[in-house]
Amino acid sequence: MTTMTRRGLGAAALATSVAPSVLRAQGRTVLRIGWTSGDGAQDPYASGARLFKQGLERRVGERVDVQLFPNRALGDERPMLDGMRLGTVDMGVITNAVIAQVEPAFQVNDMPFLFSSEAQAHRVLDGQVGAALRTRLEARGVVPLGYMEGGFRQMINNVRPIVRPEDLRGIKFRVLQSPIYIEMFRSLGGNAVPMAWGETFTAVQQGAIDGLEIPLGIIDQNKYYEVTKYLSLTGHIYSMIGLLMAKRSFDRLPADLRGPVQEAAAEATAAQRAANAASNVGFRESLARHGMTINEVADKAAFRRGVLPMYEAFRGQIGADIVRDALAAVQ
Repeated sequence: MTTMTRRGLGAAALATSVAPSVLRAQGRTVLRIGWTSGDGAQDPYASGARLFKQGLERRVGERVDVQLFPNRALGDERPMLDGMRLGTVDMGVITNAVIAQVEPAFQVNDMPFLFSSEAQAHRVLDGQVGAALRTRLEARGVVPLGYMEGGFRQMINNVRPIVRPEDLRGIKFRVLQSPIYIEMFRSLGGNAVPMAWGETFTAVQQGAIDGLEIPLGIIDQNKYYEVTKYLSLTGHIYSMIGLLMAKRSFDRLPADLRGPVQEAAAEATAAQRAANAASNVGFRESLARHGMTINEVADKAAFRRGVLPMYEAFRGQIGADIVRDALAAVQ
């Protein structure tokens, strides 16, 4: 076990050792919110957490103390999510694929090449599909307060630019521990290596893997330009990141705080999406300045053909009704 893994497990154990989760301190409600990436000004996870904190504290003043825990301080994403289900972690900003490990219907958001634009993804998530997903996750003990945005995921590696599906052959890509991500690379001829986020930077740095796939903001804000050379703008999956709250923590809130929490989350979601979109142009320029070789992927038709059988294969896991409604909404 690596030092980083031990550290992550220790943090997760600490995060799940405190109960009840919603603390009271000198008459204030304390909400702890964690995420696994950094706390940079433009990190999409950090931005979402800060905007929620600002919005809630503006509404209720000192009645609430929202405490921020970046850099895996409350553990990796799955331990945080499990802690929310137990009620020992209040809140987290969590990657969709990890949410899907708990509620498989969320896999619909990760279906490759489903969304052609951020606006299209917003319409689906803010509509019937998003409402159905919210109901299902609440039944698992976690309340989705907002569907925030990491942006479209892109491929980075140290072997070659990715222009066609065959360019993936022989390249070891770290992927989220998700059946859809694993199957996407398999379908396209690549080599998927499931790995926790906390181990990934070192694994690329040491050559244990060749690359990974993440949004521009995470590449830039976590300095992946220091350890990878090629950035290919595949835009293969839209990265939804959920602003989540333990149902037990939500239910423990004083009744007159529940509305402000939901209002602050809605406001923060809209602001975070807008901020992330504005930042993406700057992220690309920054990555080029830091020496990454960037290429467009002009023809995605071959990639789409390669992953088309996945939609039928995952229909049962996701739910036929959700797949149907999502496909209808993007027509």
